[in-house]
Amino acid sequence: MLATLRRDLDAARTRDPAARSALEVALTYPGVHAIWAYRLTHWLWHHHAKLAARVGSSLARVLTGVEIHPGAQLGAGVFIDHAMGVVIGETAEVGHDVTIYQGVTLGGTSLSHGKRHPTIGNRVIIGAGAKVLGPITIGDDSRIGANAVVLKSVPAESVVVGVPGRITTRNRRPQAPAPEESLEHELMGLNIESLSNRLHRLESVTKVHHEEHSRRTDWTREDFSI
Repeated sequence: MLATLRRDLDAARTRDPAARSALEVALTYPGVHAIWAYRLTHWLWHHHAKLAARVGSSLARVLTGVEIHPGAQLGAGVFIDHAMGVVIGETAEVGHDVTIYQGVTLGGTSLSHGKRHPTIGNRVIIGAGAKVLGPITIGDDSRIGANAVVLKSVPAESVVVGVPGRITTRNRRPQAPAPEESLEHELMGLNIESLSNRLHRLESVTKVHHEEHSRRTDWTREDFSI
């Protein structure tokens, strides 16, 4: 347990350039506090103290702005940056070295019992405001763009953006762990794609206007010839 708590602390120091010391992170990072509170409530959940676990998770939500059900399964090195508004459901499974930004929801789409929340692979980055819903799987080393809504499983090493989420790029080569990476290149790819789509629409509109102008010019010439 101590080794896991230390790894959670190291994850925040490694992935947040604003972190200056281990003491600062331990005292002032609500995302780290939420993870540590979850470690305790998860232990209680599996040692026949489910009521105490739920009370503890509710208290942690009030103090940190993060709601993690004690029944969820979180791997080592999970980092919740800025923390506020993160919700992780009961049957969610989160791998090792995952980075979660503010406003993320790992939620369910069904009221039935059993597996109803997503499974997140190792070294996944989930951008701010993203919603990953249902018993789907996000493959290792994938990136979920900000405000994406993901409703279908995603292969490993994918980049997902948009509503509903769609795969924009997929790296088939093995990828080494790089927890310090951000979503900058994914957002850049999204911006380029958006600009390309807008340019295509503008070209189509321009072509239509040009054709209409040509037809009107031809009609005018015919009128004058008559």
